[in-house]
Amino acid sequence: MKKRHDGSKSGSELRQRAERQLVDATLTSAIESQHRLMHELQVHQIELQMQNEALREARASAEQALLRYAELFDFAPLAYFTLNRDGSVQQTNFKGERMLAMERRNITGRRFANIVASDYRPVFTGFLEKVFANPGTQHCEIVLEPGGHATWVSIEAIADSDRQSCLAAMVDISERKNYEQELQLAATVYLAIEEAILVTDSNDKIIAVNPAFTKLTGYSAAEAIGQTMSLLKSSRYDEAFFTELWKQLNNTGQWQGEIWSRQKNGAEYLARLSITTVYDDQGREIRRVAMASDITEQRRAEQLIHQQANIDPLTGLPNRRMFLDRLQCAINKSHREHQKLALMFMDLDRFKDINDTLGHDVGDSLLKETTQRLMSCIRETDTLARPGGDEFTLILSELHGLNSIERVAQAMLGTMMAPFQLKDERCYVSVSIGIALYPDDADTMEELLKKADQAMYAAKDKGRSQFCFFTSAMQEASETRLRLTNDLRHALADNQFWVAYQPIVDLATGAIKKAEALIRWQHPTRGLVSPAEFIPIAEDSGLITEIGSWVFHQVADQVAKWRIKHHALFQISINKSPAQFHNNSDKMADWVEHLNRLGLPGGCIAVEITEGLLLDNSSIVADKLLAFKDAGMQTSLDDFGTGYSSLSYLKKYHIDFLKIDQAFVSNLVANSTDMTLCEAIIAMAHVLGMKVIAEGIETEEQRDLLFKAGCDYGQGYLFSKAVSAEEFETLFPVTNTEPGASS
Repeated sequence: MKKRHDGSKSGSELRQRAERQLVDATLTSAIESQHRLMHELQVHQIELQMQNEALREARASAEQALLRYAELFDFAPLAYFTLNRDGSVQQTNFKGERMLAMERRNITGRRFANIVASDYRPVFTGFLEKVFANPGTQHCEIVLEPGGHATWVSIEAIADSDRQSCLAAMVDISERKNYEQELQLAATVYLAIEEAILVTDSNDKIIAVNPAFTKLTGYSAAEAIGQTMSLLKSSRYDEAFFTELWKQLNNTGQWQGEIWSRQKNGAEYLARLSITTVYDDQGREIRRVAMASDITEQRRAEQLIHQQANIDPLTGLPNRRMFLDRLQCAINKSHREHQKLALMFMDLDRFKDINDTLGHDVGDSLLKETTQRLMSCIRETDTLARPGGDEFTLILSELHGLNSIERVAQAMLGTMMAPFQLKDERCYVSVSIGIALYPDDADTMEELLKKADQAMYAAKDKGRSQFCFFTSAMQEASETRLRLTNDLRHALADNQFWVAYQPIVDLATGAIKKAEALIRWQHPTRGLVSPAEFIPIAEDSGLITEIGSWVFHQVADQVAKWRIKHHALFQISINKSPAQFHNNSDKMADWVEHLNRLGLPGGCIAVEITEGLLLDNSSIVADKLLAFKDAGMQTSLDDFGTGYSSLSYLKKYHIDFLKIDQAFVSNLVANSTDMTLCEAIIAMAHVLGMKVIAEGIETEEQRDLLFKAGCDYGQGYLFSKAVSAEEFETLFPVTNTEPGASS
């Protein structure tokens, strides 16, 4: 029994144990499941936490990336603009602000096309259309005008994926554009410039030429490239010249000057050449640029202008302008080197007579041959010049004594003594030479010129074909002449002049029916001044016309009185200077009007002229001589036989009287040469219908010989010297028995 109880208890315990074990197992399984779930939850939570952390990190990274993008956008070295499809600005960066010189708030929302220069807006509009119509980047170059300031920009733009906006990057290319324009301008100039340009490399080989080079030289670019500049080398220069040229070019990098060059056809031309060396950053020669222009014609024109301005075209000698310049230079040099200098003034004697008689072409030939003769007497260092007319000057420098001056002067006088064969005429011409020394006679050019001129006139006064050194006496004479010139200007107004009359006697009857009027000057301090002294001064100063008019009025009034009182046909002759004929202010009409007022015919006046005046081809002289004839005045030719007489002029101007010069009368004796000449003159005059007046009759023998030869009238001291009108009255007879006698 006991054993069964124990056995039942054991089975129950086993069940309980098994149940407990099952419960424990179930509980354990549940706990384990809970643990697993918790673990899974923990793992999931960890995963979630990790995901959140990753999200936070991603967000932070995205924010940082966005910040970096914004910084990159804002501080980018390029100007960025985000543009809407309509071209309005969404945003820009700082570079864009600076490019447009506007704040971003003023840019945003603005149409970008309004900032584009008007000429380029169509370009920009077309560009924007291509950006939104095509994938990829588009490019254009336009001009912006923000604030009126033009800026060249290069634009690259690409549209976003939605094609509603685009990002545009812009770069300021103004400097590049200016450089391109400068390059284009340089290229245009290079091609269009008239100066020939060639460029050589470091080996002096030609690598480029412009069209002007081809035009100037005849060498095409293909022919010139690869050659050296010796291609143009002229034969005018030796190697020493080019050695010096290259030496200067290598030392200074430059050379410029005038140089003769040779063209392809062998012709040579004068060029103005400039060569410049181009160096690299290390100072090495890399290029030489040569520019040349043809100045051949320019130099010829300059030489022609210089020739015309400085050279006498007839003789090829320096003219007055160049002569004065060389004289001043010679004086300056003599002053520096303490040497003497001689100035010669030369004047051809009676050149005007030959020039007027034989024609100006013959006169020109005479001047040219005279030049050759004078040149043969001087050194190459001396300067022979022709200031004008028949005057020559000579500058003798570097002198050591007067002997050399005298030798030159004597040589010149000697060479001029040989006859000149001019066309069919054989002529003799001499020269008068005046000499002044620097610094002995003068220390300035003006004084030296004046004193050489004075010496030349002194040589003429000595008898021509002479040379004369300046002396202080000449200066005194010149000063006297100057004082006389000044006094002469007041003499007429101060009534210092009076008229003297010398009778012209009819040799057949002894009657006085004519007279010659001669002006006299009673100077207040010098007394009576000779007409030979003051008439040339009056001619040079132009006072001769006014004085001549005064003399005419005095004579006209006097002849009116003597025609009433002594002889109805009385005639007075008046000397008329060649200077009066050439002066247009000397009006013939004034003379005729005055005679009309006095009721006098033109025949009451005879006009005395010199032979030289007849040889003058001037129309003024011819017109005045014919006007005298038309007015009824007679013409008397004074000093006949002493000059270059021409019978054709005697006939042309219908001369009424010939006056035999006193040089033929003063030594007149029977059967002499002078007698033969007088007889020939008288016979010739009568054949031509002229009357003859002999001057300088001082003896009865002279009067008788002339009367026997047929001379019509006589004048001279035998009858009377020139006297005042009052004294002349005493020469008339008490009664006039021939009031109607012909003159």
